[in-house]
Amino acid sequence: MDLKKVIREIPDFPKPGISFKDITTLLQDGEAFKHSVDLIVEDLKDKNVDIIVGPEARGFLMGTPVAYAMGVGFVPVRKPGKLPFETESYDYGLEYGTDTLQIHTDAIKPGQRVAIVDDLLATGGTMIAAAKLIEKLGGEVVSMQFLIELEDLNGREKISKYDVNSLIKY
Repeated sequence: MDLKKVIREIPDFPKPGISFKDITTLLQDGEAFKHSVDLIVEDLKDKNVDIIVGPEARGFLMGTPVAYAMGVGFVPVRKPGKLPFETESYDYGLEYGTDTLQIHTDAIKPGQRVAIVDDLLATGGTMIAAAKLIEKLGGEVVSMQFLIELEDLNGREKISKYDVNSLIKY
């Protein structure tokens, strides 16, 4: 199945020169959505994953069905102020400024094998932040899985020490 055919591209969104990859069309297509989840699960099947982590918010959409299919738990990584329990934070740089991600302090147990699942690999900043949070809690990042990779942004280079799989490349 050619998953690119079910991704809607929106030119000049959110600003001129950007070609936004809209995954809502893939999510609406039951066969394509199932196929994409199945492909990620297939890649993870021999990696002895204990838990899936998904960054806010589209990582929730891709990560939870993967966790369900694998019979493992799911942990959300969120922006500040969204998690109700004690959190660990990690600040990371953006093109203009900084951002922060948080995870519950009890979400990852020492030694747990973790796969991070998200919709898009762009510059890699979010993935580095999520990996640092997991590692800070004693987890081991065994794989990073993406529906889409924007190759021109070279995010893969930032996360090259990890196992990386992307289903669609632009």
